[in-house]
Formats: sequence, structure tokens, C-alpha cells
Amino acid sequence: MIELIERSKHTLNRKAIVANDKTYSFQDLLEASESVAAFLLNRNADLKEARIAFLVKPSFEYVALQWGIWRAGGIAVPLCTKHPLPSIKYVLDDTQADFLICTGEYQQFLSPLKHSNFHLYENIASKKTELPDVEMSRRAMILYTSGTTGNPKGVVTTHNNIKSQITDLTTSWQWQAEDQILNVLPLHHVHGIVNMLCCALWSGACCQFLPAFNEDEVFDIFSKGQVNLFMAVPTIYYKLINRYNELPKTKQEEISKALNNFRFMVSGSAALPVSTLEQWLSISGHTLLERYGMTEMGMAISNPYEGERRPGHIGQPLPGVTVRLADEEDNVVEEGTQGEIQVKGANVFSEYWQKPEETQKTFTKDGWFKTGDIALLNDGYYRILGRNSVDIIKSGGYKISALEIEEVLRKHPDLKDVGVVGLPDPEWGEKIAACLVPSKDEVDIHVLKEWMKERLPGYKLPRTFIQQEDLPRNVLGKVTKNELKKLFTVI
Repeated sequence: MIELIERSKHTLNRKAIVANDKTYSFQDLLEASESVAAFLLNRNADLKEARIAFLVKPSFEYVALQWGIWRAGGIAVPLCTKHPLPSIKYVLDDTQADFLICTGEYQQFLSPLKHSNFHLYENIASKKTELPDVEMSRRAMILYTSGTTGNPKGVVTTHNNIKSQITDLTTSWQWQAEDQILNVLPLHHVHGIVNMLCCALWSGACCQFLPAFNEDEVFDIFSKGQVNLFMAVPTIYYKLINRYNELPKTKQEEISKALNNFRFMVSGSAALPVSTLEQWLSISGHTLLERYGMTEMGMAISNPYEGERRPGHIGQPLPGVTVRLADEEDNVVEEGTQGEIQVKGANVFSEYWQKPEETQKTFTKDGWFKTGDIALLNDGYYRILGRNSVDIIKSGGYKISALEIEEVLRKHPDLKDVGVVGLPDPEWGEKIAACLVPSKDEVDIHVLKEWMKERLPGYKLPRTFIQQEDLPRNVLGKVTKNELKKLFTVI
């Protein structure tokens, strides 16, 4: 029994999805997903964990496909709508996908792949069928990592894993059936799929899709009072703030009044600059709730829904999740000492697809998932220092947080953004390098260095600088540090 879908049978007439100016009920979802399941089964009793890849924009059709795959006993493999064809082919080859399904707008894009079982969603006829009994222990979904340290890996989650990820959040964030959330994120990532879509539908609430992000459209939906929850990545909040500042005062007041009525708002998937948090607070009256998670485990740590949301911190472990900080030998470190975040819980993934050695390496001998993220614990709140491989710079015997330096530099009035990395250096091990994104004109490096000396100790001062119009980012707006490092090789 797939519990997420079974729960919808108690809310048949409630509004479930709003997309493309249409409203769909849970009854509509059940009927459409049964047709998908019947098409996939094609008179077979059970898909038995066949991998079904699909390329569909955030929409009712996306959810119908996801549910239909699960109801037929398959594994859902959602593809990124912004990825180039070679990236799509990599996922199809790696999963050995049994089906490839897309909506008509992607037919021409995917046709060069010549997949042997390629179908259009629009050709799936309405049909009923006998559905298999799918146990919660079965594999449900494969999502791919960003591949920052090698080829992307397929993260396999079971129905039980997904249920745990959902219930941890619906409990902690007090989801209600009356909630309606605006989802502007891609649906090949846990943030959009679990945190928003699945949590909403589990709660009998509504998820509204905006297939392409547009600041004015988002503000228009806010102003109409159509939604009361919003979750996004820091880049989106940054863009909304910039657009808000360009609007007439009357429009600003209208937006701020509407935002003030929201239940709560969340930021995640990348470090949230404190300056962005403070600006959004002044606009909306809300302190953004920061949380921490990964493709491999959904969310594990969160600032409280009720209580202090501490800027620059990711909060406390969610219920049902156990967290510790450990050193390089997997020994637990004392409070106030930096260590790797390690996690245990029903939320943690089962395996990397067809990669048993990679799976084994990412767990300790006693079963803790090694996240690779370095943090500090102070007064019960965790604070991320960065990714062990890219955000922790080992220079002159020090372990230095690139995120800490970035946060200081973002306070400079002439900088719009900044990315800090460590570059190989024969003397220091690594030297600190900063990529600057000026607000307007080119930044005077000499003046900037003097400014930094008043705010950072000498061993944390960048020694190399470049200036760019923007930082390299992935589809979720997260800065890709390995791509950033390459920019320094041309100077």
C-alpha cells in the first residue's frame, strides 16, 4: 500500500493541484494516475520496480505520472527539464530505464535518443485496471546528485524513506489541509518533490505550479492571496528582493501586506546570506526558516517553526532523525568543535543505484550516513561551515570556512555577490581565492583588501581575486564551486 496515495481517497473533492489556470482535485489525480498505471502495466500484474523516466514540466501531468508509476509498482525517475541531452542520456543509460515518457513539447528534443520504449503522455488513454499491492519497503524513486565530485549518482529511496521524509516535515512545520503552496522549483530534486509537492498532498493541501519562474507573476499570485506558504532557494529570494525594490511604493505596500498574512516561508538548497534574510524580513515580516537536507536523506535539520530561527544556522534535528558531528576517523567531536554531519534515520536513502562500493563508502561501519558537510554545534543549533571537499579550505594549517568569508564580503556595499574557493598552493597547501560580482563598476581590490583587514584575521584573507558578472550555478541556483575554480585558471 502506497500510503501517500491511499490518504488521498479521504479527500477526493479537495483541491490538489493548480496549474496552467486549471484546478484539479484529488479525484482527478487518482483517475489520471490509474490511467497511467494501466498504460504502463499493459495487462501485466506488476512493474516489479521497472525504471520509468519522464520529462515533464511541473504540472498536473507530472503528478499523474509520478503517482501512476508508483501505483503500477515502478520506480519513478524524473528528468531535469533544463539539462542538455547528454545529461538526460546519462540518466537513461545508468538506470537502464524501461520507459521514457514526455509531454509533446519535449518530443523533438528527446527524439535523437531513439529510446526503444518512448511514449507521449498525451497518447495515454483513460482506462481502469487492477493495480498491484505495492509494499512500502519497495524502491520508489531515483534522483540524481549534482555530480560535483564525479559522475552523478542515482539516489534510491523507498516508499518508506519518502514517507519518513514527509512526516518529519508535516509534523515539524505543522502542515494543514487548508494550506496552499506556490511551487516554482524544478521537480527532479527533493526540495520541490518532497518538501512541497508530497507534503502538500499528504496533508490534503494544494500545490500550485508556476512552470517558469517570473518575479512579477510570483508577486501577482502573492498579492491575490492565493497561497500561504512559499519555499525557495536563496537565488530566488535575491531576485524577488531586487524586483521588489524596483516597484512603485504602492505596489510594494500591496505585496508586503499580502506576505505578512503568510503562515511561513522557507529557504534551502544553498546557504542563505544573512543580508538576504534581513532584507526579506523587512519586506515580508517573516524570518525565513532555514533547514538542511540532501538528496540522500531529504531534510534532517531545521530551524523551529515556533521558536527562535537563528540567522546563519540550520537549526536542530527533525523528529525521527539522529545527528552527530564526527572527525575524519568518525569519532564524535565535542560541542563547539567542527565536524562532519552524520545522520541516522528512516529518512536516509537505501543505496546508490548499481554502485555498492559507493554506497558502502558513504556509511560508517555502524551505519551513520556521512554527508560530507562540515558544521559546528553551539547552544543546540547547527551552523554549516561548508562542504568538506569544496567549502573547507586547508591553508597554512588552518581549516577555513569559505562560507564565513563569503558572508563577510557580501556586506561590502560595492559587491552584489561573491564566491570563495581554495586553490592549490605549494606554500600554503591551499590559498584563498575570491570571485567578486560587483554591484555596478569594477571593485578597487586595494581598497577592498584594506576593508577586509578590519573584519577578518590575516589567515582568512583572500590572496587572489577575479571579477565576473555572475557566479556559475546549477539549476537550483547553487554555486558550483568546481566550475568556479576553473575561472581562476585563465588569469
